[in-house]
Amino acid sequence: MTTLPGYTGARISGCWALQSGGGGSGEDSLDRLLPPVNYPRRKSTTLGKTEPPLLRTGTRTIYTAGRPPWYNEHGTQSKEAFVIGLCGGSASGKTTVANKIIEALDVPWVVLLSMDSFYKVLSPEEQALAASNDYNFDHPGAFDFQLLVTTLRKLKQGKSVKIPVYDFTTHGRQKEWKNVYGASVIIFEGIMAFADKELLQLLDMKIFVDTDSDIRLVRRLKRDISERGRDIEGVIKQYNKFVKPAFEQYIEPTMRLADIVVPRGGGNMVAIDLIVQHVHSQLEERELSVRALLASAHQSQPLPQTLSVMESTPQVRGLHTIIRNKDTSRDEFIFYSKRLMRLLIEHALSFLPSKRSMVQTPQGHEYEGRTFSGKGITGVSVLRAGETMEPALRAVCKDVRIGKILIQTNLDSGEPELHYLRLPKDISEDHVILMDSTVSTGAAAMMAIRVLLDHDVQEENILLVSLLMAELGVHSVAYAFPRVKIITTAVDKSLDDFLHVIPGIGDFGDRYFGTDAPSSWSDEEDQELPSC
Repeated sequence: MTTLPGYTGARISGCWALQSGGGGSGEDSLDRLLPPVNYPRRKSTTLGKTEPPLLRTGTRTIYTAGRPPWYNEHGTQSKEAFVIGLCGGSASGKTTVANKIIEALDVPWVVLLSMDSFYKVLSPEEQALAASNDYNFDHPGAFDFQLLVTTLRKLKQGKSVKIPVYDFTTHGRQKEWKNVYGASVIIFEGIMAFADKELLQLLDMKIFVDTDSDIRLVRRLKRDISERGRDIEGVIKQYNKFVKPAFEQYIEPTMRLADIVVPRGGGNMVAIDLIVQHVHSQLEERELSVRALLASAHQSQPLPQTLSVMESTPQVRGLHTIIRNKDTSRDEFIFYSKRLMRLLIEHALSFLPSKRSMVQTPQGHEYEGRTFSGKGITGVSVLRAGETMEPALRAVCKDVRIGKILIQTNLDSGEPELHYLRLPKDISEDHVILMDSTVSTGAAAMMAIRVLLDHDVQEENILLVSLLMAELGVHSVAYAFPRVKIITTAVDKSLDDFLHVIPGIGDFGDRYFGTDAPSSWSDEEDQELPSC
């Protein structure tokens, strides 16, 4: 899923008790949340105009607001996620407050993390106590703080994490854990959110939701009976025996640690507005300008040793002549591009690790050959142009797994943004062939590599494979990730004022798919839209 010292804390001085409005109920959940479709946008989206941040179909959710760079020109983590801790008694409305903050923030890539996901796995004896409402779920000892701290720290550092899913009916964790990745803001809520010193150090803002005990009891009765299959006698017994004493002993005293106290929960819009204003100011302070730094760096340096350019044989030179020609028809462009892709992929495979292997031939003689010595091979395409290289990879690697990453340029900021990714499970153990048609500044390639590193892929196991690269893109990638192997068929010298590779191929995706070229920001690697 390498960190640098980033933002270490954002705190509103003092402890404010803000009052407004009435209470609100909520349910415990763990999900990546985005603002609702009908909520007004605070900033323009990647498409450069006011639009909802996501589109929903029957089977898919398509994000139209991407995640800006969370790393610097060195490729290392420089912008940690902003973590908001929400504490309060059981059924105090913490999740409702969290959802109100998310709606008002109106920024993409917000993660809501519930402490309820980190209940410990119960022993058979504890299972029996839980079934009779005699197990104390409101004691600090009921939570797996070690797993919680490790998970929240990794998520704050930009890593991909797996979150357990707790079943309150069976009092156990479900078999399938949930993958969460890509948080700009993390909202962490739970009754013991302030109960651990290591956990407190990870919180940039601490909020306590203070709700009357009678209201909390009514909400808990409604929730536990309707959602968790419990009877009223059991809920009241558990409340009087465990919930109320635990609140008085462990939860209420932590109110003094809060930066903000929010009475009556989700209806307190004065408090929520102040919280949102502060979070926005912190996010603006962390904004990065990666592409501008790349465009002015690495001038007149020799090409790195990690670069491998295919030998410019008459065949390779001839294929380049055809696909670079502006008058080449689309059919011919596709045909000869596929030929060049096949040669490139086969060349790239020679950089995978291999070991000596002895086999018996049909004639009964031994032959000393080579076999792949890695765990597995995964291809990852940068959509959409990188997707055109997948057939060549599948043709030479049997049963290869394929992942996809969509990166686009924000037309306002000029920065690459991550919109979508789908990576195979356990990709961290594989050698990854990262495919893109062309690389100009290297901004999109750097973001794709950072995504792979955040999913624990080893840097030395990544092969960036591209038909054509600009010298600037080569230097950008090699400088940030010196152990990534860079493999291409040609390197062109320069870029024009619009960041076209010169002499270049043109917009590869538009020529291949027969679509019109975008009006501005023509860096192919970032402009591409996903194919249907």
